[in-house]
Amino acid sequence: MSQEKKVIFTSDIDNFWIAYDSIKTAKNYSQKIQLINALYISKGTKGLKAFMEVREYNDTLWVDLIEKLPKFWNSVRHNTLEVKNKLPQFEQAIERLKQIYPELKDAEIYFAIGGVNTGGTVKDNAVLIGSEIATGDSKTDVSEFKNDWLKNVFQKQSMDHIVTLNIHEYIHTQQRGEKNQVLSQSIREGSCDFITELVMEQPLSTQYLTYGRNNAESVKSLFKKEMFTDNFTNWLYNGSQKGESADLGYYIGYEICKAYYNQATDKAKAIKTIIELNYDDDKAVEAFLMQSKFYPEKINKEKLIKEYDKNCPHIVKIGPFKNGATDVSTDIKELSITFSKEMKPNSYSINFSAKGKDYFPLTGVKGLEDNGKTLVLKAELKPNKEYEFVITNRGFQSADGYKLKENEYLVKFKTK
Repeated sequence: MSQEKKVIFTSDIDNFWIAYDSIKTAKNYSQKIQLINALYISKGTKGLKAFMEVREYNDTLWVDLIEKLPKFWNSVRHNTLEVKNKLPQFEQAIERLKQIYPELKDAEIYFAIGGVNTGGTVKDNAVLIGSEIATGDSKTDVSEFKNDWLKNVFQKQSMDHIVTLNIHEYIHTQQRGEKNQVLSQSIREGSCDFITELVMEQPLSTQYLTYGRNNAESVKSLFKKEMFTDNFTNWLYNGSQKGESADLGYYIGYEICKAYYNQATDKAKAIKTIIELNYDDDKAVEAFLMQSKFYPEKINKEKLIKEYDKNCPHIVKIGPFKNGATDVSTDIKELSITFSKEMKPNSYSINFSAKGKDYFPLTGVKGLEDNGKTLVLKAELKPNKEYEFVITNRGFQSADGYKLKENEYLVKFKTK
């Protein structure tokens, strides 16, 4: 396997730094936008184009990040440029993966500079690596960031991590299905870590594995309560919110796969089962969990779902009028949404209805009142007009971490 066969691509890294240097000497913002487009985006591989699509990256994002994070970029630059020197290790690791999983399908690997929010993802058969995250280590300057997510991530990382990350993402290209359920997605992520550990023939060292092992019983108990929900808050992709206890779904998924593998007599067959598990099939995922004996006791799915639902907050009322009212005064400057329990501050999801922006009455969020149970919204109303907006459970959560029961709640009214 070699770069000549167009399996591994690193040219996007070099192009980024050429653009970076030019942008640092540019005279104005407009020129910076032109430079990032001409020197990085337009010269990008198809992997960079896919990365931009999957993560919604654009020219203004990169220019803004370059301006805001000079210390970070200067400190991580050397490591990103070292990626090309790791190519022999990538190739050896992929060959080892093929040895333990002969059915391995070919994939292409693209190393780029992303938007400082992901170390890697996949699209179809392409592995997309955000090298500025994947190559960060304890020496990388993270003083410009407002939270400790990257600090916690980089503490455990070295340049060797980029090889394990690459294999983790490569395994994703072999998987089937993806479900918005905590159990399925945790196994999907954790299985990549477990198989990567077999490939590398040495234990992985990540913050979530360390934290999970040190708090195994409490983490395992909480996961059991939430594994059949779609509330990822406590488990996945939550680095900016959870700090050192982030991404514990990876840890749980890893441990489930490890338990399954350890009890299997046919190890090669176990590896094949782990990689080829269909995540669109709830019964298959639940059978895998049961066979792993990760939870030795019998799992009552229906009971767990009912118990979880009992704790989910719901919308009690809106104010100062009833939902659907047709005689609302235009003097009203504030609307309120009252929930059944205390809600998490600064966590909202309010959208236009199907009728669009013209029917949206809100101008801002005042905040929580009534011991955190009532959210007050700012509004500006015109006479004889219909208004609508939608509250969704993608952002709203109770203070103790439960997701809003209503998936979508339509608020509608008409003024006098």
